[in-house]
Amino acid sequence: MRKISLYIIFLFIGYSAGAQDLNAQVKVISGKIQTSNRHIFQSLETAMKDFLNGRKWCQEPILPQERFECTFVLNITAWDGNSNFSGELQVQSSRPVFNSSYSSPVMNVNDKDFDFTYSEGSTVDYSDQTFTSNLASVMAFYAYTIIGLDYDTFGRLGGTPYFQQAQAVVTNAQSNGAYKGWKAFDGNITRYWLSENLNSRAYLPLRNILYDYHRNGLDQMADNVARGRKAIDDLLPTLAQTDRTRLGAMFPLIFFTAKSDELVSIYSKADSREKSAALTALTQADPSNGQKYQGIGR
Repeated sequence: MRKISLYIIFLFIGYSAGAQDLNAQVKVISGKIQTSNRHIFQSLETAMKDFLNGRKWCQEPILPQERFECTFVLNITAWDGNSNFSGELQVQSSRPVFNSSYSSPVMNVNDKDFDFTYSEGSTVDYSDQTFTSNLASVMAFYAYTIIGLDYDTFGRLGGTPYFQQAQAVVTNAQSNGAYKGWKAFDGNITRYWLSENLNSRAYLPLRNILYDYHRNGLDQMADNVARGRKAIDDLLPTLAQTDRTRLGAMFPLIFFTAKSDELVSIYSKADSREKSAALTALTQADPSNGQKYQGIGR
């Protein structure tokens, strides 16, 4: 019996050590860089993918079918020929919708302030306790944010521990001081402000909307489209009141960047009364996509 118990323990330890929480697709684009050495970009892509998919990010076991779907597309804009890079990183994530083959977009971020160092053939080292490199910190920040947002869609405010982890990454990166995106004065569309918003009481209503939109809205549509859409209807007045004028109001931007096309698709199939109400509310809540929302009425 003791041997069996020890075997189970070691089996679990081995499973945990090799567990994969993210299912991250990674692409490094280097078309702007004039060089005959393309191996370093492939090496970087592999190192990023291994880092994201090879770490245990969650506090609990994640089954293979529960892995968090995400993509990281890094467009290299400058390279000194050695180990210093600049680029733009686009990060997207989605979550499955109950009883359907559809995956709903949850996050879509374009991070333009991304400078980092990387040496060909090296792995990416990371510690939750201290800053090791900007490459590691940026990827860890988005890994925790992806997981936090996903948890918020399945449980009310369920992502809080992961948003706190992402905030710790911000704090550790600030201690280095050499890289942009981690401080309040680095701009309004930064990692700093995304983390600030997700940990702020000011945006708790939007986090609650994230839950109700998915669990009471999208997840109900396979069984009853009208009921699911009605749940989203009920969220529109609160959504329209979301403060987008606040300094560093990045969370609303992230929400609408991910959801605007989906919202058009949802309401393009509604009756005329629902279409009119949704068009008014969404144009008020998200004026930057106002032209896109006109598609609801067509």
